[in-house]
Amino acid sequence: MGLEPPAALYHWRVPSTQRPLIHELRFTHVRSGARIAWARSGRVGAPVLLRTAHWMTHVDYDLRSPLWRPLIEQLGRQFELVRYDERGCGLSAADDVPLGLDASVEEIEAVTQAHGAQTFALLGISGGAAAAVAYAARHPGQVSHLVLLGGSTHGLLHRNPSAETLAFYEAQLRMIELGWGRKDPGVQQMFTSRFMPDGSVEQIASFNEHQRLSCDGLRAAAIVRARAGLDVRPMLRELRVPTLVLHCEGDVTAPLALGHELAASIPGARFEMLRSRNHIPLQPEPAFERLCQVITEFVAHKPSAPQLTPRERELTALVGQGLDNLQIAARLGLADKTVRNMLSALYTKLGVEGRAMAVVKARDMGL
Repeated sequence: MGLEPPAALYHWRVPSTQRPLIHELRFTHVRSGARIAWARSGRVGAPVLLRTAHWMTHVDYDLRSPLWRPLIEQLGRQFELVRYDERGCGLSAADDVPLGLDASVEEIEAVTQAHGAQTFALLGISGGAAAAVAYAARHPGQVSHLVLLGGSTHGLLHRNPSAETLAFYEAQLRMIELGWGRKDPGVQQMFTSRFMPDGSVEQIASFNEHQRLSCDGLRAAAIVRARAGLDVRPMLRELRVPTLVLHCEGDVTAPLALGHELAASIPGARFEMLRSRNHIPLQPEPAFERLCQVITEFVAHKPSAPQLTPRERELTALVGQGLDNLQIAARLGLADKTVRNMLSALYTKLGVEGRAMAVVKARDMGL
């Protein structure tokens, strides 16, 4: 398939017994020239929610997937939902750029530039959580909210794995390389059973096919290998974006403790456990409805701001800019001790504990 121009645009309707879902499919390019496919759906003019690429995406097949279609439809009622395929997956082309955070951030940059939104929320699911964290850390002014589902602070290779764990990991990679593209779903089923132990027959069959369609075995193994080597721990303490961390209680692929660790590493992050054994909650389980509800409430509905005096608003804005006490004192022409006392009273009024949470609150208030 040749390279489509960045402005290439396609509209299509997906057959369904429900109301047809209208989507736009577009293409842009990264610096290497590789094509990146991205799609927008939902409510134009609503807050933009960008789902970073995770393992096994296909912006076309997503719409026929009983795993992803319900999530796209549900979130599309409240947001303009933007999705894309990372290079070498789905409708995006491969290149020789090494997989990793730099490549992932470049893809998000290309999609956001093509879309044109000045600010947006990021939804990082599973392996896409690290890319969302890295982008938010590098572009804090563009990200209004950060939602992380089924993510972790660092991959397997940074967790001091035992020799047996490493051997099993290498065996999995070999199975992916040799068996991924086969019509026989045996290899895919091994992964599906871990991702969705409570999936229906239809959901399991679709996910098996989704794996095969997303990319070939060599690319799939390369993605798994790259995810295992990711480490965003140095970036987490620098995040100044309102963050929601979600994790399924019985997740086998990424145990609950990884979600706790991720939330605890981000200043002011909110954590919520979803009661599901699946890696991603599935319709019709209650955890699916809760997932959509909490994302909508967190991103679309801003908390009411406390009533601040003009001086308090000025002080909050300076905190939100990342200034320390001495810099604030110099800016306002006050003594350092006076600023400390003012900040203490301000933190109480904002309902936060310390500067890191105050920065998040200030930015969430638009200051």
